[in-house]
Amino acid sequence: MAVTREHMLDDLAAPGFWQRLTLRDWLWAALVVAGSLWAYASYSAYMDEYEVAILAGCALGLIAWGLQWPPARGLSLTVAGLSLFALWRYGNDLGAQERDFFLKYLLGSQEAFMWMSALFVLATLTYIAHSVSQSAFVGRVASALTWSASTIGITGLMVRWRESYLMGTDIGHIPVSNLYEVFILFAVVTALLYLYHERRTGTRKMGAFVLLVISAAIAFLLWYTFDREANRIMPLVPALQSYWMKIHVPANFIGYGSFALAAMLGCAWLLRDKAERAGWRAVAAALPPCALLDDVMYKAIALGFAAFTLATILGALWAAEAWGGYWSWDPKETWALIVWLNYAAWLHLRLTKGMRGAPMAWWSIIGLLVTAFAFLGVNMWLSGLHSYGTL
Repeated sequence: MAVTREHMLDDLAAPGFWQRLTLRDWLWAALVVAGSLWAYASYSAYMDEYEVAILAGCALGLIAWGLQWPPARGLSLTVAGLSLFALWRYGNDLGAQERDFFLKYLLGSQEAFMWMSALFVLATLTYIAHSVSQSAFVGRVASALTWSASTIGITGLMVRWRESYLMGTDIGHIPVSNLYEVFILFAVVTALLYLYHERRTGTRKMGAFVLLVISAAIAFLLWYTFDREANRIMPLVPALQSYWMKIHVPANFIGYGSFALAAMLGCAWLLRDKAERAGWRAVAAALPPCALLDDVMYKAIALGFAAFTLATILGALWAAEAWGGYWSWDPKETWALIVWLNYAAWLHLRLTKGMRGAPMAWWSIIGLLVTAFAFLGVNMWLSGLHSYGTL
């Protein structure tokens, strides 16, 4: 990631960078700036100086994301349009959801998440059908379903954010505060990371594996919704009432999504390798080459490690503000360190020893299991300062 950042800075400093920007690039930047100024003008009364800085940082990040990956522009504009339409239908009345057709059946947060869940499951099945049939049309349908699920999922998060404030300014909060909300975030982040690599590699053969882990998250989400009624918006516990949550949690889930993507590609690598050695030509043809899987696995873990490192640093700063110390060897902190060391070792061996192949694929799978325990298992079976996240 350090190399990538250096290259990005070099590109920005290069004399030809600004000349390469098109009218669409400038319009994109102008739209983001205008939207950010509108958000500030509309909601500055609820923001402190740190949250203003977060808004400015998000605007710059969104501009850079759109310049680096043009499909992000369409996604962002569609989410913005749907979210603003939903906010307009709500007005200042949370009860409008029971009367308004669009809110009741499509754009209310819970309705949006149900649509997202259905679309992700359909996308998983369609990617599997694409792997079997090798039909380009089926592959395009699978991609479209994944894009649609991601769009409606992000829209649901935006609308839920507004719904929480309609319940009361003392209840309102960014929707990344409990397992229900962060599992939605995990599904969307993982899907977008996959779609990025799908476009860059020009193959949809990875989709059947990556969408499986997203469907597993959806299965948990549905169980958690219907069995535990976890979709209810609740006030934040005191430990979470901080601007740090707005940057710490999203950074964490970029890491988790990247690690999940790498683990599923590790599964695909092992199956492709087995198919090649066993002479299963049909199976091998349905999967990307091992070299491509290995490369994307490495890039996913590199991004995940950078995001997780940033999240860990932000978490330490948050801990110092909330509990008076940067590190307390709380079970959650200890297991976060284990996750960090695991992927640091993976990258070290890849970069210094050139390790590839089956050992690294197995390691990525085991790494996801370690990460899952650090995220869920610690909250379920260990107690500590982070015990507010139990099932």
